Amino acid sequence: MPRHIWSGAISFGLVTVPIKLEPATESHAISFNQIHLADGGRIRYKKHCEIDGKELRQDEIGKGFEYGDEIIPITDEDLASMPLPTAKAIDIVAFVPWDSIDRRHIGEASFYLSADGQVAAKPYTLLRQALGRNEKVAVAKFALRGRERLGLLRPYGDVLLLHAMRWDDEVRDPAEVTPPEIDLTEEEIAEGLSLMEALSVDRLDDLELVDHYRDALVEVIEAKAEHRDVRPAEGTEEAPSGRVVDLMAALQESVAKAKESRGETGGPATVHEMQKPKPKKAAAKKAPAKKTAAKKTTAKKTARKRAAS
Repeated sequence: MPRHIWSGAISFGLVTVPIKLEPATESHAISFNQIHLADGGRIRYKKHCEIDGKELRQDEIGKGFEYGDEIIPITDEDLASMPLPTAKAIDIVAFVPWDSIDRRHIGEASFYLSADGQVAAKPYTLLRQALGRNEKVAVAKFALRGRERLGLLRPYGDVLLLHAMRWDDEVRDPAEVTPPEIDLTEEEIAEGLSLMEALSVDRLDDLELVDHYRDALVEVIEAKAEHRDVRPAEGTEEAPSGRVVDLMAALQESVAKAKESRGETGGPATVHEMQKPKPKKAAAKKAPAKKTAAKKTTAKKTARKRAAS
C-alpha cells in the first residue's frame, strides 16, 4: 500500500476533516538509463559544490533562492510555516454541478483521501454522502509540491477522490486548432451515430484495456537481450496515405465490422465498391407491356374473388 504523501484537513464552513492524501494511480512505465553509445557504459551525474568542489550526498543538498547577490536558504520548516491558508488544508471554496466542469481543467494527478483517525470518520462520511446525494462536486484549493493548486473533490465509491486541476490561464484557447467549416449530409451524420452505437459499452470497466506500447517495448528489450529479431505485430496496418476516401462507405464498412466483431448480424449490409452505372436497355416492345398489364388485371380480379369468398 502506498505511503501517504501529504496530511492535513478538509475544511468547509466550520467543519474540519483530518485526512491523508495518497496517490490514486501508479505508473508501470519502463524507465531507461542513459549510456555511452561507444561502449555502453552508464552515464552518472555527480553533484559538486561550486565553492569547495566537494561531491555531495543527497542529504547534504537543500533548497535556496537567488535574491539579489546572495542565495537565501529555504528549509522544509520554512515552507511548512508559510502564511498560506491552504498549506495544510484542502479549502473547499464552492460546490458546483459535476456536469458544469470543463474537463480540460482536470489534470492527470488524482489522489485518494483517507480519514485520519476515528474522529475524522464521521465528518468524512458526511461529506462523501452529501456530495453523492446532490450530484455536486467540491472545488477546492490546496498546496502541494511547491505550489498552490486547484482541486476537484468528489465521491468515488466509499472514498473521496481529489483531482488536481489546471488554472484558467493554463488551458489553451481551442480556436487556434479549430478545423474549417465542413458541410455534412444527414445521412453521413446518421451513419456516424450508428458507428458510435455499434462501438458503445455501458461502462468503461466492460472494456479490456491493455497497454500495448509497454508490451511491445518489453518485446524489443527481450529480443535484443536474446540476440533475436523482434516479432512483427499481428494485424499491422499501413498508416493512412492521406488520400480522399468515400466517407459514407468507410462509415458503413466500420459499422459492419464492429457488429461482426460482437457476433451481431443484420443492420447495414456489406459495402460494395462503387460501380459505373450500366447502360440502359432498349425500350421494351408495346405488345409485352400489354401482356403485363393484362396479367396485373387478372391478378386484381383473382384477389377480389378471394376477398368476396
